[in-house]
Amino acid sequence: RLPIPKLEHTLKRYLAAQEPLLDDKQYRNTKRIAKEFEKGAGKRLHRELMELDEKNTHTSYISDPWFNMYLSAREPIVLNFNPFISLSPDPREAYNNQLIRATNLIISSIKFLNSLKTNYLRPDIYYGNPKWSESRLFKNFIRLLPTSVSWYGAYMVNAYPLDMSQYKRLFRSSRIPKINKDELFTSECSRHLLVMRNGHFYIFDVLDSVDNILHPSEIVAHLIYIIQEADRLPEFALSYLTTEDRNIWATVRQQLLEAGNEENLKKIDSAIFCLCLDNIFPKDEDELSHCLLHGNGFNRWFDKSFSLIITGDGHAGINFEHSWGDGVAVLRFVNEVYRNSTRHPALLPHSRSTETTVITCERLKFKLNDSIQSAIHVAHKKFDERQKKMSMKRFQFRKFGKDYIVKQRMSPDAIFQLACQITFYRQFGKVVPSYEACSTAAFRHGRTETIRPTSMLTKQCSRAIVEERGKRSVAELRNMIDECSKYHRRLQMEAALGNGFDRHLFALKHLAVSRGEPTPDFFLDTAYQKINHNIISTSTLQSPAVNLGGFGPVVSDGFGIGYHVSDNWLGCNATSYLDEELQEFLRCLEYSLNDIFDILEG
Repeated sequence: RLPIPKLEHTLKRYLAAQEPLLDDKQYRNTKRIAKEFEKGAGKRLHRELMELDEKNTHTSYISDPWFNMYLSAREPIVLNFNPFISLSPDPREAYNNQLIRATNLIISSIKFLNSLKTNYLRPDIYYGNPKWSESRLFKNFIRLLPTSVSWYGAYMVNAYPLDMSQYKRLFRSSRIPKINKDELFTSECSRHLLVMRNGHFYIFDVLDSVDNILHPSEIVAHLIYIIQEADRLPEFALSYLTTEDRNIWATVRQQLLEAGNEENLKKIDSAIFCLCLDNIFPKDEDELSHCLLHGNGFNRWFDKSFSLIITGDGHAGINFEHSWGDGVAVLRFVNEVYRNSTRHPALLPHSRSTETTVITCERLKFKLNDSIQSAIHVAHKKFDERQKKMSMKRFQFRKFGKDYIVKQRMSPDAIFQLACQITFYRQFGKVVPSYEACSTAAFRHGRTETIRPTSMLTKQCSRAIVEERGKRSVAELRNMIDECSKYHRRLQMEAALGNGFDRHLFALKHLAVSRGEPTPDFFLDTAYQKINHNIISTSTLQSPAVNLGGFGPVVSDGFGIGYHVSDNWLGCNATSYLDEELQEFLRCLEYSLNDIFDILEG
């Protein structure tokens, strides 16, 4: 189970993260407030949290508060919460045709669903030694052990089974807007797929009555029919409503229900997933990123647990709603589906849809009164204004990658994070709150913990490289980089083991608020509010199946950085509402990586 750290350890880590962000006077004040919290309200809340955790051994202390945080947020989920993952192209160009790729990815996705439903899906396992991941000996060894002790067998070879509870929401699920707090809905047995084309909604069954997958030729025939029929945009694109403020959307959804659209909404919510067949041909990766993160707004249903998006030229990606799960679950799905669709494609380029296929597509038609039409028009206008304000840029650095950094006996993740710290210091002359997501899936109902990349070590290193380069020896600078790497590794390990400070403090605050108590002074401290205004928000997903990934900035004056450290290069997809600052940030990032490379080279 996810451990609750000791309060004294949490506050010690919290103060260590605050130190580089505050001047001496501010730090002394925050330290005093933390000490008072430890002896007073914090001590009581921590005890109550421990007691609550002991009564709920079926879950983790963070699970309910984290769901509540996501589902209670009233901001639009597009740009603010939904991230995207872009799949690598199929290695064979002919398979990147929109219809062929869509069909193969549909079939591979349904195979994944069926393996999950029948408990045939291999457990998620973190391997301390990667060689065991493909070891037949290990798999046979675990298979022979009784279920009750199989976990201990995994531990013997430094392999750790991960929590898979999020997978139940991967398919047949939607987020339903409600006033003040949304709900998650999951159907148990739906067989239909939702397909969107030019803002129109279609459904057809991809599973028969005994859950066999439709023949590839039948699936592609349905897709051809949809593309041919949905040849123009609707006058009022209903899907813009999923880009709205959640309370506004909840109100309009109720109007939709009262207008006689209940069955159609049920069909959308219960669909296995949403396939978006876009009539878009991105000219570069920046355009592709915009397409996958928000698109044109009318050909998405952002409330679905995930949408599989296929562009006109066969680029594929996932946009997923974030409340139900995290990147680890979606990445496992992406890895499996990419591998299966490229190694064992069900539809070949020379295949033809059969002319005898009976098309059973249903186009969903909605009854829209004047009030609903007006709401769609307003949502459309607001969406266009928001997405135009956000800039997104792809960045790649090819002088070195993971292999080179490992040879230097340093952490690849730490080096990229340090580069971001140096970059911000070079551009703005200061350090700011930074956030790196870390999965706690090693524990039942674990979600994420925060790694805080900004430290006294990275602050000192940034200053030395930017302002004191001529006064420092190469050996001294290299040693500083090495110390930053070691410290970051420690933070990573602590976070992965549930020993960060962010989630613990979040749970204590949530407990006080949920009981109607006055907010403790600790959480009203300006320093606490500042450290949770994350100017640099980062996340990474490493996989050969992933081309790029990204998300919107979490604050209006910040940067959202989805990064990738590959064997021979590293890069990121960066977003911001500050266009000029974003471009300068990426220029400074290149300078910073060159600085690190020159120092490591000696």
